[in-house]
Amino acid sequence: MKFGSQLQQEIFTPWRLSYVQYDVLKNELKTRQLDHEWCDQDERDFIQLLENELNKVYEFITAKLGEVEARISYCERTLQTFMNNPSWCSEQNWNIMDDALTEVLFDVNDLAKFTRLNYIGFQKILKKHDKWTGLNLQHGFIPQLRAKPLDKQRFDVAIVFISALHDICRLRGKPRTGNAAAGGDQNAFERATSKYWIHPDNVTEVKSIIMLHLPVLIFNKDKRYEPSDSAISSVYFDNEDFDLYTGRLQRDEGAEAIRFRWYGPMSSNNIFIERKTHHAAWLNGASVKDRFRLDFDDVQKFITGELTADQYADRLRAKNTDEEIIKDNHFIAQGIQKSFQEKGLKPVCRIFYNRTAFQLPGDQRVRVSLDTDLTFIREDHLDGKQRRGDNEWRRPDVGIDHPFSYLDDSEVLRFPYAVLETKLQTHLGQQPPEWLLKLLDSHLVHEVPRFSKYLHGASYLYRDRIPLLPWWLSEMDIDIRKPRATNFGLTRSKSFKPLIDGQYRRAMEAEERRIGVVADAVGTAAAAAAVSNLSLSDTKEGQEGQDAKEPEAQPGNAAPSSLQETLTKSSTLTVPGNEKTATPAQSLYAQGPDANNSKVSQSASFWDNTPHRNRSTLVRGGDAPRNYGTPPASAGAAGAVGEKGGQQQLGQPVDMSQGDIRLDVGDAIVTAELDEKKPKKGFFGGGEGMYVQNPNNPEGVIPLKKIKVEPKVFFANERTFISWLQFCALLLTVALSLLNFGDSVSRIAGGIFIGISALVAIYALYRFEKRAWMINRRVVGRYDDLWGPAVLCTLLVGALIVNFYLRFR
Repeated sequence: MKFGSQLQQEIFTPWRLSYVQYDVLKNELKTRQLDHEWCDQDERDFIQLLENELNKVYEFITAKLGEVEARISYCERTLQTFMNNPSWCSEQNWNIMDDALTEVLFDVNDLAKFTRLNYIGFQKILKKHDKWTGLNLQHGFIPQLRAKPLDKQRFDVAIVFISALHDICRLRGKPRTGNAAAGGDQNAFERATSKYWIHPDNVTEVKSIIMLHLPVLIFNKDKRYEPSDSAISSVYFDNEDFDLYTGRLQRDEGAEAIRFRWYGPMSSNNIFIERKTHHAAWLNGASVKDRFRLDFDDVQKFITGELTADQYADRLRAKNTDEEIIKDNHFIAQGIQKSFQEKGLKPVCRIFYNRTAFQLPGDQRVRVSLDTDLTFIREDHLDGKQRRGDNEWRRPDVGIDHPFSYLDDSEVLRFPYAVLETKLQTHLGQQPPEWLLKLLDSHLVHEVPRFSKYLHGASYLYRDRIPLLPWWLSEMDIDIRKPRATNFGLTRSKSFKPLIDGQYRRAMEAEERRIGVVADAVGTAAAAAAVSNLSLSDTKEGQEGQDAKEPEAQPGNAAPSSLQETLTKSSTLTVPGNEKTATPAQSLYAQGPDANNSKVSQSASFWDNTPHRNRSTLVRGGDAPRNYGTPPASAGAAGAVGEKGGQQQLGQPVDMSQGDIRLDVGDAIVTAELDEKKPKKGFFGGGEGMYVQNPNNPEGVIPLKKIKVEPKVFFANERTFISWLQFCALLLTVALSLLNFGDSVSRIAGGIFIGISALVAIYALYRFEKRAWMINRRVVGRYDDLWGPAVLCTLLVGALIVNFYLRFR
């Protein structure tokens, strides 16, 4: 696709006038070239147009960044007010601020895409200018691009602040437990790691998606976050034969990778000595990364052996360090020094990147990190060029100022993609969460198994010395971008409202709550299913201070037996401020603050969800958000909701026997009185339909509406039927050929095949009609065909056996 068409497709409409006018610049080039030969005046005019466009784009980005910072500051002050004034801490206020932060996050994502698209636009038009005119404006326009850089715009700080504020909203102002720095000095840990490449066009969107589920990990919360805090630098060691490289590439037993790492600026005094071991013998063949910390002044002493492992252990004992930690650090230090001496290791390659880590503080079961600005820099003297002093283990002339434009191209490699790493502690039984699986299956990521930063950098910088190359180098020649196949990701509606996975964020949260409600009901129903021969009992709930009793059983509803009552009592929830208890089904949607004073009636029979959970209909998210209510913090008994005056019917009644379980909510919000005298059939508290309490009105309810089966379900049934008929037609063609052109034996086989074809066609019609009947009535049962394919295969094999028998007897 040409860039002009791509630009038109990806333009964010409200900002249309602020994009670079690529087509105008291109037409200016073409028109002047066709009219006359390109001259100095044309060049000056074109440069003036370019500068005007660059000023327009840069000023828009600067203004938008200022607006984002102002909105983040406003949200921060507002949340601080909420936490300092408990009277303001209502559910509605927290939700309003959460929505405001989501809006800011979407603007940051749109601004990142805007910046990159315009940067590519300037690069494309400069390249086209040089191609058409024969001049070298790409080099001459560098001062203007450096004065107003578009490639150095960083949105990490904004995302980190939004993540911190979003986490406060998620916890409703309560402090998060866990130490963010826990594990920073740990010696060894096991993780199952998967790695993916992210195209620069999708980096901010991926960060935003992860941020909605995991907070950005900040190690030092006492210090205000700065862009340099995300910088990570590592110096990898190897020998002239690149034995460590070869061992890691071939995945030899006990293969090592040794690096010295520091976080933040070059002035950091904390240097982490790390070693990765493939199938470590001391851990029964498990792969492990272990590390310990040294001060900067002690690193060179450690390399030369002046600081031994024993001396390092003595220092730790002098600081009253735990003996187990001393033992582990001594083991690691001794092993690394042994590798230095036996293998002759020297600094080879520095790897720099900016990392955004997502993790719950103190919880390392799930960790996701995204590395951007990945750069590989030579640290060796193998080509005869002196890059560092004899007593230095890293280059003093290289800092963390990406993209390191002062380095020669032969000394640096700038990786074109970001690297996403997912790390799970699978040895603890941790499974990837569902949202992470959706992200990894989406168009936003490109999986690269076994990708290694060091192997990639060394294979490029020392390709003349290395005989073996990693497999993923061929992947560098393809475009890893994929078309958007689903609604997954961050998009906007036709009215430019933020959509997450094609839905409003509130709708997604409501759907997650609804799924949780159904899951709880399924568990309760499973317990109730074990109870047989239930006896009817007529009970009625009493007033406060009396024994809680059940309402009268309606016809067709079995009241719990003694065993079922035992199950119910064993899973009751105490209502704060009240001595009554509520079952899980009654506590799904509690009343508001006045719930204790309201007269409620609730059916005590378990809701048997078993017939419904296998035939739910998926609801497609649209422009109208669904709302299943916001469960309050306290659990209370759900009120029985009836009709106001017995006149107005709320919503469309749902027949539970027909399996209508996946529901949607209309826009109507109806007020109804709590009617104790007239118990109704219903889902959440009764009514002649299915309703939930309106979270914004304690006395209001929201009707739940039945959703029809989508037409594509019927079309799938028809496609299956047509596939069977195609096979019948093929079999019938073979049979007719045998009958018309064969001998007596062939005619017998043809007759058998005609019979089989007729039977299969009749059976296919029967299955088609039966499935259609089941879909129309949402009947529980298996929709796959268990016996048809097996019987068909048996008949065909039998026909072939008969044919061979008659032919060769």
